[in-house]
Amino acid sequence: MSDAMHIVLDDTAMAAAGQGNVLASRLIHRAHAQAGWYLYAPTCALVEADRARPGTAEHLAALPGITVLDLDLPAALAVAQHNTWTAAHCQYAAQPTPDRPDGAIIATTAPDRWIGEPVRVLNLTP
Repeated sequence: MSDAMHIVLDDTAMAAAGQGNVLASRLIHRAHAQAGWYLYAPTCALVEADRARPGTAEHLAALPGITVLDLDLPAALAVAQHNTWTAAHCQYAAQPTPDRPDGAIIATTAPDRWIGEPVRVLNLTP
């Protein structure tokens, strides 16, 4: 187990951050100020968050503590296997990789969306 915290923001977490959600704001602050904390914004989720709350994508992409994850070929192939691009890209991003051997946790304000999925979830509902 690694001591690093890897967290994937889903579209609901991104929109919540733009609306002043305290828990989402704390994650963003930690990722910027504390070593070993990493936040990821999958592109598909970023697009959906911006549709729900215009300006969200530009705002989050400008924050130094957030890494925007591109929809590269492996991610596109994973997304093609699911019904929704947003959830599929988040789930793909949360899977273990050489950089994230323990995978990542998905931060969300809609935890019920992830029931039955092979991911760990961090509920950002205050």
